[in-house]
Amino acid sequence: MKTPIPTWVRWGTLATLAVPQLMTGVWAVLAPHNWFENFPGLGPAIVSADPPFNAHLATDAGAGFLATGIALSAAAIWVRRDLFVLALTTFLAFSVPHVLFHIGHKAPGLNSLENARSVAMLATSVVLALVFLWGLRPVRATLSAAATG
Repeated sequence: MKTPIPTWVRWGTLATLAVPQLMTGVWAVLAPHNWFENFPGLGPAIVSADPPFNAHLATDAGAGFLATGIALSAAAIWVRRDLFVLALTTFLAFSVPHVLFHIGHKAPGLNSLENARSVAMLATSVVLALVFLWGLRPVRATLSAAATG
């Protein structure tokens, strides 16, 4: 018997994880210098706070964002539990080291508040991925439902 994917997991994954990854990835791959200078597009420029610019590194980082965004989107489109588990696990494999790096290395161009906001945003995406994975767990029928069935 297939375990259904909760609607909140499907659309939550797409809206809060896949879309930001896709937007960041496409931007960094197509315009790496602009991405480096301006990301996230509002508030302090987080990436350029830790210079120097490296086109190869910016493009490769963008490809990583793009790849995780595509995997998360594919899971939401095809709505298969195994794809969700794979996509969310892949996202965590990318995001956990990313957030840990930022926790341990303050960007020289950010003040303490800006750095804390950056880390909080990254950590929030890790927590969301874990919540979505939790939401994929098989749900057992309650005793009352089993008794009436």
